[in-house]
Amino acid sequence: QVQLVESGGGLVQAGDSLRLSCAASGRTFSSAVMGWFRQAPGEEREFVAAITRTGGNSYYADSVKGRFTISRDNAKNTMYLQMNNLKPEDTAVYYCAARPALTIATTHTRYDYWGQGTQVTVSS
Repeated sequence: QVQLVESGGGLVQAGDSLRLSCAASGRTFSSAVMGWFRQAPGEEREFVAAITRTGGNSYYADSVKGRFTISRDNAKNTMYLQMNNLKPEDTAVYYCAARPALTIATTHTRYDYWGQGTQVTVSS
């Protein structure tokens, strides 16, 4: 079992940066692939980024590649999403998710545990 709590969201202007954190409780964090997803009003939940259990590999949606960086600190049971050069289209609720598996997945149904989400709003 993994409990996830996101933090770090807020209201920023286009071009600004934010760092989201996802704190995990439970003993299985280091054995889980972790991911970030986002959902804008009226839209489907979409994949943003994911990272393997050791942090050795990561994968990004094309829309955020080169602007966002996912990382994790297994000693602190925490995952991060550094978001640079934010755009209004990045506005959404951002969720962290855990997948007790070996491989990265980009479909939200493949993740078993979810946080409550944190709002990111980017004004133009």
